[in-house]
Amino acid sequence: MPEDFHHGRVATTILRQVLRCFALVAASTVLVAPASADPEDVPFTPLPQFTPSSSNWTPKFPPPNDATRKNVTQADISAEGEMCQWFNAQYRPLVRQMDEFGFNLLQANNDWTVPGIQLQADTVASNVEQVVAYLTPRAEALTQSQDFAGDNYFPIYQGESFYRLWQYLSNTGVGIRARNTAWVYGPVQERVKHWGSRIQRSHVCD
Repeated sequence: MPEDFHHGRVATTILRQVLRCFALVAASTVLVAPASADPEDVPFTPLPQFTPSSSNWTPKFPPPNDATRKNVTQADISAEGEMCQWFNAQYRPLVRQMDEFGFNLLQANNDWTVPGIQLQADTVASNVEQVVAYLTPRAEALTQSQDFAGDNYFPIYQGESFYRLWQYLSNTGVGIRARNTAWVYGPVQERVKHWGSRIQRSHVCD
């Protein structure tokens, strides 16, 4: 058998093995690729309109709020109780959706023309706006008083947390509608999670 022919067969065999290895690597890459790599693969659905119901929730008065208990009105109690109902039902799903959208926008290099990004933004912004519309009359109903130094405070426990959560949610929705980059509206969204975390850790809605 000619030596050149033998070398050719060996080269062909090696090439086939190399190609087979590339195919296996490519297949494994497809299998382990994250489902959220493509913005169009992530489902973003509207949150249902939230309606409060009758509840036996009562406010807490840990120190120093026990000293301001006399300034808490029935309007405060009704407002925070209804905000707690929403918080327990929809806060976590909303934040997960906002986080997922922010991640996808960063993955898209803040390019709003990437397929799926604008659709996600519209859904998230609509959900935020719906929540803000629910929280607005309740957050604004919370009593704000002044201490001896002239500083404002909320007599009801965690009243300020709900008020700030409402404010930063509103700003987050405006930022998404304005098609700001994730770097611009992201810090505002982190403030949403800061105040939401305070509400969670306080157990005020338990």
